[in-house]
Amino acid sequence: MKIDVLALFPEILAPALQTGILRRAQEADKLAVNVHHLRDWATDKHQSVDDYLYGGGAGMILKPAPIFSALADLNREGTAHVIYLTPQGTPFTQSLAEALSLETHLILLCGRYKGIDERVRDRLITTEISIGDYVLSGGEIAALVLIDAIGRVLPGALGDYESAQVDSFSNELLDYPHYTRPAEFKGMHVPEVLLSGHHENIERWRYAEALKRTAERRPDLLQQLELSAEDVAILEAAGFCR
Repeated sequence: MKIDVLALFPEILAPALQTGILRRAQEADKLAVNVHHLRDWATDKHQSVDDYLYGGGAGMILKPAPIFSALADLNREGTAHVIYLTPQGTPFTQSLAEALSLETHLILLCGRYKGIDERVRDRLITTEISIGDYVLSGGEIAALVLIDAIGRVLPGALGDYESAQVDSFSNELLDYPHYTRPAEFKGMHVPEVLLSGHHENIERWRYAEALKRTAERRPDLLQQLELSAEDVAILEAAGFCR
């Protein structure tokens, strides 16, 4: 997969892209990330890319011309999926990350200031995505969230690909509790079922714990699921109601 990032502060992204899973994915040629400075497409001597709002109001917005020129260069074949990072976009989810991981070329446009000229959105943007109901100083951090979430589900990006498939939200539930050695620590014990070696019972326990944790912490997720009679029985026994 190829990801191009168009940003006003590209230096924000560099350290994360050179670390951990993202570094390994790039070294294994599973992922290619190129970060571009928007000012490279400015045409005046000051390399200005923002201007005042028509109609008045506080703040500045990114001008259309540099963005149009940049995307024309980065998307010469016209096949890239162009994403604008904005609080006004579709909420980013694990399922959306997995869907985007199937694309071959993504371009992430990072906003700054009050945002971008609306004509860019009208003509060039494929999808607008939000990572949450809050406002950041710019889209660079949001772009890193997308790159990390998408990159780690690419086959071969993780040493253990199965690990990505059982993360939180992979089955629309939060992840189940995890334990490692020692079996007893400060009077706290690992559940006996995890020490039993009985894989069917372990998987049943893990699913039940994921279901209960989701009911406790994110009941809104359960509203989107069609629960089985067994699921309902697990929740009722734990004192939860859907």
